[in-house]
Amino acid sequence: MINPKSSWLLIATTAILIPLCSAQQTSQPVSTGEKKSAIELIDLARSNSPDLRSAIIASFEAKQLAEGTAWMGHGHNFFFATEASGTPQLLIDGRRGPDMHPAGTGLWYAAARIEGLGHPHSFFYMVNGARMGGSLDVPAFGPESYQQPGVPSGTLSEKITHTSKIYEGMKSEYWIYVPAQYKADTAAALMVFQDGGGYIHREGNNPVLNVIDNLIAEKKIPVLICVFINPGDITDAPGTPTYSFVKTYSEKWQRTLKDSMRSTLYDTVSDRYGRYLRDEILADVSAKYNIRKDAYSRAITGLSSGGICSLNVAWQMPDQFSRVISWIGSFESIQWKEDPAVPDGGQDYPEKVLHEPKRNIRVWLQDGSNDLDVRYGNWPLANLRLATALKFKEYDFHLSFGEGTHSSAHGAAEFPEEMIWLWRDYDPAKSSQNYEMEPAERSKPTFRVAVANR
Repeated sequence: MINPKSSWLLIATTAILIPLCSAQQTSQPVSTGEKKSAIELIDLARSNSPDLRSAIIASFEAKQLAEGTAWMGHGHNFFFATEASGTPQLLIDGRRGPDMHPAGTGLWYAAARIEGLGHPHSFFYMVNGARMGGSLDVPAFGPESYQQPGVPSGTLSEKITHTSKIYEGMKSEYWIYVPAQYKADTAAALMVFQDGGGYIHREGNNPVLNVIDNLIAEKKIPVLICVFINPGDITDAPGTPTYSFVKTYSEKWQRTLKDSMRSTLYDTVSDRYGRYLRDEILADVSAKYNIRKDAYSRAITGLSSGGICSLNVAWQMPDQFSRVISWIGSFESIQWKEDPAVPDGGQDYPEKVLHEPKRNIRVWLQDGSNDLDVRYGNWPLANLRLATALKFKEYDFHLSFGEGTHSSAHGAAEFPEEMIWLWRDYDPAKSSQNYEMEPAERSKPTFRVAVANR
């Protein structure tokens, strides 16, 4: 995403030359050291360390270095590295970045300071007059995405395995996150994350545990118990109706059985997955922890098919969930059926918003203009259609639209902002609220589309 408000600043480094043996001069370097963090690589560069080259090779995949897609970041501080036959010029957010320095023959690096925390950024190289490598999905995480001194950490449970009745023998895994401020005599708010295993690592691409800890400590969101649930696996339940459906789908679209089960759970427009959460998973969680039952105190989120799944659950069961975050949501015809007697497809959600009774829900949508898929449709246009429908019907919604691809980078970078927006004006003394469109959104015109790549 090109952010007009963002900028970069050079971190001064000094070029170094390291003697090489012939084996190190190939385009596929072999790692012999220990992987470093962005800050450690920057420190090595600043100190002219003779270990920098080996540290770069150990810290990035050979393919990333060869293709010019290798980068690391921590807050404002970023480290870029690439292989190139000539001197590469680094461009960040469309503007010239710091000079690249050689780390021996054919390997180049630069350290940069990127402004605009809490947003995604982009980069690419120019080498011998041609564009090379880069990424549209470079998140610059703000302080709320890192563990902060003095902020207590919650507790993540061991992995829990559940066997479903609603999905006839499907096995699913989930984790429960309990914040340090939780007290059993006070019911806590709830948030459910689809594809949950992708959110449970503090140093991962989606450091939501750090965000939750920090925002609870800052009293910007309520005390919040989180359920991180993975898609289920139907492999061990052959002969059931669900297995037969998923197996047929996997063969038709040449997708794995597990991937097809995920699509069946997430992309199907019905109340089945919502009932599964309510009657099975959350029933089990509620037996262990004191969780609020009102939709006002419950949120749900996911990305891609998990994004449409989250909106679908709140749409089908607004008495269970009223707050939604969707990253790169797949509002497309992935589980579309021709038979009018069965549920419709995700591509119909703009029409459902326009023509069905209005739900009392609050929705944050995120997508990027390069989030494309030729199999089922056009993700950016689908999200724009949905946002337009939500605006026309005066829903309390927000669309964050950038230039990224089908990646969690944009959503993860702005997750603190999303959570503050989603839980704004929350009052634990209340159990309901009539959501209304923000005045700032109400004053804006509807969305327009321009063709930019033809």
